[in-house]
Formats: sequence, structure tokens, C-alpha cells
Amino acid sequence: MSHPTRRGRARAATEQDIRRTARKLLVEQGPEAVTLRAIARELGITAPALYRYYESRDDLVENLRLDVCADLADDLAEEIAELPDDGMLQLFAICKGFRRWALTHTKEFTLVFASPTGGVGSAAGSALSRVDEPFGRIFLAAAGRVLARTDIVLPSASSVPDELRDDFTTFQESLSAVLSESDHDVPVEKLDLGVTYLMIQFWARLYGHVTLEVFGNYPIPMSKPDVLFEAMLIDLAREIGLYSG
Repeated sequence: MSHPTRRGRARAATEQDIRRTARKLLVEQGPEAVTLRAIARELGITAPALYRYYESRDDLVENLRLDVCADLADDLAEEIAELPDDGMLQLFAICKGFRRWALTHTKEFTLVFASPTGGVGSAAGSALSRVDEPFGRIFLAAAGRVLARTDIVLPSASSVPDELRDDFTTFQESLSAVLSESDHDVPVEKLDLGVTYLMIQFWARLYGHVTLEVFGNYPIPMSKPDVLFEAMLIDLAREIGLYSG
């Protein structure tokens, strides 16, 4: 096994310092504050020196986005590890944990989930748009447990609009790859286009609700947003046959 050289270790440490500083600027001031010039000033180096570590601001922000996604996934994985091995219970714990994280990490949420450009011209996008990334994996693995172990109401493939079939076929392939690597056997017949359509609709409802709450964009004053969120989750569970109350 090869070991990193002293130079390699020093480079890795500097990269971590750069990303740590970028995260600090993000949390304190927002995505627009994450610039190479600001980071260089914080570290006491010149901005051009940063190009030895990151090709551009976009490259740095993408790495920062991945760090945030990984931390979120780790937090959620730790939380559900303490729960019974129940797919539905874990899936809805992830939904609640995602909302809680979003409300307490609004700047990071904005970078990763709420801006298709990461704030200032980066290529960052929704963490679930890349299902093989940490957050996408943990969310879809929990959904896979539900598919494998629970009788739910699955929409037929014919329910997918013809104009969307190519998009959902691509997502279906990515979803199958992720779930095949999990420790739960998901029957092939449950991974048709109807299932992918259901998952995207589920995510859209969850993401839309959380985004409205984070940015205070409810159309009416909401005195008890926790109750509204719980009601939304119950509605989702009822629609797919997981809740009959």
C-alpha cells in the first residue's frame, strides 16, 4: 500500500483549509460570499495561489457542495441507524431530518438545493439530481426498503406522460444501479417507469414544502408549520398505501 508523501499530505491539508474557509464564508454570509479573493484574504495568501488547488470558483463550489451533501448524509445515516429496520419509519425520519437540517442550515441548503447555479455561476444542482451522491443514496436506499418490503400502491407505467418517458427511463436506470448496490433486494417489476414517476413526485412534494418553509414563502402566515409538514407526510403515505388512518 502506498503512503502519501509529505508534499501530498501538505496539499491535502491546504485543500481542507480552503474548503473549511469557504464553508465558514458560506455559513456566515451566504453563497455569494464564497469567492477565491475572499478565501485567499482569510488564509493570508494570494488569490492566484488557489488555482494550484482548484481550477476555478466553480470547481471549489462543487467540492464544497459535495462536502455539504456528505455531511448531511452522515447526519441522517447516524440518525436512522438508531431506528428499527423499518423502511417506512426510516424514510419518513429522513424526510423530517432533511427539513430540520434545512431550517437550521439555510445557507448550505441554499447552495446545494435552492440555486441551480450555486449562487454565482457554479454548476451545482439539486443533490437528488445525482442519485449516486451521498444524500441521494440514503434517500433512495430507504425508499428501496419500502419497495422491497411493503405492499404499496404503485402507479402503472402508462400513467407517465409520453413526453416524459425518455427522462424517466434515464432516471430509472440510475435508480436501479443505486438500489442494486444496497443490501435490500428490490423486485425488478417494482422498478418500472411508474415507480420512478412516483419517486420524483414524492421528492417534488417534499422539496417544495421545505423550500417554501425555509424561505418563508407560504402564501399565508403559518403559526404551526410542524403540523402542516406532518400532514403533508401523512398525505403522501396515504396516497401510496402506507397509511390508512
